[in-house]
Order: sequence, then structure tokens, then C-alpha cells
Amino acid sequence: MMAGQSMSLAPAPPVDERRDTASGTATNQRSTGFLLLYALANAGGVIAFLPLLTLLLAIKIEGLAGEARVDLLTATLIAGSIASSTSNILFGWLSDRSVARGGGRRRWIVVGLIGTVLAYAAIALAQSPAAIIWSVVLFQAVLNAVLGPLVAVMADEIPDSQKSTTGGLLSLGYPIASGVLAAVMAVTALGEGGRLMAVVGAAAICLIPLTAVRARPLPIVEQPPATVELQRRDLAVAWVARLLFQLAGCVLQLYLFYYFESIVPDLPKSVLATDVGRLLTISFIAPLPIALVFGRLSDRLDRRKPFLVVAAIVTAIGLAGMAVAHDWTVGAIAFALYTIGYSVFLPLQAAFSMQLLPDPRHRGRDLGLLNLTNTLPSLLGPLLTWWLASPRDFAVVMAMLAVLVLCGGFAMLGVRGRR
Repeated sequence: MMAGQSMSLAPAPPVDERRDTASGTATNQRSTGFLLLYALANAGGVIAFLPLLTLLLAIKIEGLAGEARVDLLTATLIAGSIASSTSNILFGWLSDRSVARGGGRRRWIVVGLIGTVLAYAAIALAQSPAAIIWSVVLFQAVLNAVLGPLVAVMADEIPDSQKSTTGGLLSLGYPIASGVLAAVMAVTALGEGGRLMAVVGAAAICLIPLTAVRARPLPIVEQPPATVELQRRDLAVAWVARLLFQLAGCVLQLYLFYYFESIVPDLPKSVLATDVGRLLTISFIAPLPIALVFGRLSDRLDRRKPFLVVAAIVTAIGLAGMAVAHDWTVGAIAFALYTIGYSVFLPLQAAFSMQLLPDPRHRGRDLGLLNLTNTLPSLLGPLLTWWLASPRDFAVVMAMLAVLVLCGGFAMLGVRGRR
């Protein structure tokens, strides 16, 4: 659901002033059309999970479990996160092998997309707690056959000098996915199953065009051992920072509907679901120009960390506001502020992390390990929510998330090899 340059042991320019001569030349620059096509495919990946995990799954589980909804949702998400973590690494590794054999990664995206359609059908047909858990496990496994290779395509084919710009374009994914969610919620005639199939259909429409474009990988440049070691250390710092940040994203993604239920308990659920869908669309559209400008400036200035720290501070302020909110207006404004910071931080940090990958021959595998920062929060976030929240009170967990987000943002200052 996000990941080298040379330096010698002899006296050399400071590490954070290195430039990628292999992937930053004019001949390796990708066209705006390709960047937009990749951003569209990324939007398809987001559509495949965001409407389901943000709202549709919560509504289905509430219909199955009632007051036990938090327990069943938590169990479902824990099982799904385990499947997601292992399958992302597996399919990243398999796509590495395909690249080494000349087959490319796109075939895995096609296989995963077919599996995702089947998993959505299983979720629509599930009528028991056990059935919903197993169908979500299947969904998480096959979706990562799409997402793992898809992220590696960016590392393979888009030069470092365009990665932050591409990261800004990737922020289109969330508002597009939220728009799809709002649209399917607005059409009441669709029903539960119709909404699910409409969502996965929209995801397929966005993903298929990229699979028809032939791969054009960047040249592979061998790195000195000192550079590789530094990149591994910096990647570990980025891994921890993203993990802390994604805990907040996981909780908000999975429990947003229940959070608003806790602060506006008298609002009918059907009205609340429509309002939440509309809020998601507005909130994810608002950060778009900021993310695009920050991405472009980051590429031009060759500086990433200042933008990431500012985005983390904005995210934390939004979460703190959600912790103290007691009505729809305050909660919605705070959530919108949260999404501005979150939607800027994540794509820029993902692009930044891709520049730290130590071995271009194992990008899929290494990005799968980096993806644990997306999937482990799906395990830790529900446990944190179960510990600190109740169906009627999410204040403490929101305050805790604000602290974790700040820690994640400032941890990026520990990256030494890049600015």
C-alpha cells in the first residue's frame, strides 16, 4: 500500500553533495507522460486498498459483529498485515529474479491485479467472522503482488533527479482513491457488493496502462563498499522514521469511521459514512499543490530533510487537534490538517528512501523490507488502538500518535548521506 551514488575513501566532496551521474543525465530523464502514467498506476494501487480499509471493511464488519466490531476489525487487520508483510517481500524478490532473467516486473503486477479482483469478490461474499478474516488475508497477499513490483518500477526506471517530483505526483493517489470512495458511497443503488466491485474495477483501469509500456531500466552503477555501508545505515534510519510515521497513518486509515462515531455519536451511520467519504476526498485534494511544489523544490535544491520535518510538524498538530475535538467541525478541520502533512511527508520520504537503496540488483527485495514500515503498523496500530482507545473514546491514542509522528519526522535528521 510506498522505496546510489558513488563516494570514495579518499578525500572527496561532502557525502550530501553527491550527484547521481548515471541516473541524473538528460538522456535518462523520463518524459512527463511516463511520470503521469506511473502516478496513475500508483493511484490504482491506492484505490485498491484505501476505500476498502478506510471505510468499506469497517462498515461490513460492523454489520457482522455490531459492538464487537473493534475486536473483529483488529483481528482481521492483524492477520492481513502478516500476509501483507511476507507477500510484499516475496513478490519483490520474485520480481527481482524476473528482471535478472530479462522478464521485467510488470507481469507480476498483472497476476496480482487478477488476484485482487478475486479477493474483492471473496470479501463481498463473506458472511461470517472467519470468512471475512480469510478473505482479507487473501486480499493482502495478492495486492502486494501488485504493490511490491510497482514500487520497484520507480526505483528501476525513474532517475534520482526526478524522484521527488514523482513523489509529489504520487500524492494524487489518495485524493483519487478518496474520490472513488465518495462516488461509490453516493450511489446507494450499488449496495455493498456493487461498491466493492466498482472500487476494484477503478483500480484495474488505472493500473493496466502501465503494464502495456515496455520497461526502460536505468544503468546500474557499482558502489564502493564505504558508500554501500553508509546507505545501509541511512536506510535503517529512514526505516525507523517511516515506521513511526506510518503508525498514525494506519490507525487513521483503519479506525477513522469509528473515531468520528465517537465524537458525533448521534449522527445516523449512513449520513456519517457519506460525510466521512466526502471529508476524505476534500482532505486529500487540499495537499496536492503543496506536495507537488515541495517535490519540485526538493529536486531543484537537492534537499529533502527540511521539507520532511515541516510536514511532520503539521501532521502532529492535526493529530493533536483530533485528540481534543468533541464535534464534527473541529475533528474534520484537524483531520484535514493531518492529511496535508501526511500527504506531503509520505511520498517525499518514499522517494528519498529509494535513493538510499544499497544494491540496484535487489531493489524489489529491499523495498519489500522497507515496505515493512507500511505493513508492521497494520499489526502494531490495531494493538495500540485496542490498548488506548474504545469505541467511544480515541483521544489518548490520537495524542500518542502526535508524539510518534514528531519522533519520526525528526529522526530523518539522522540521515547523513543525503540532505
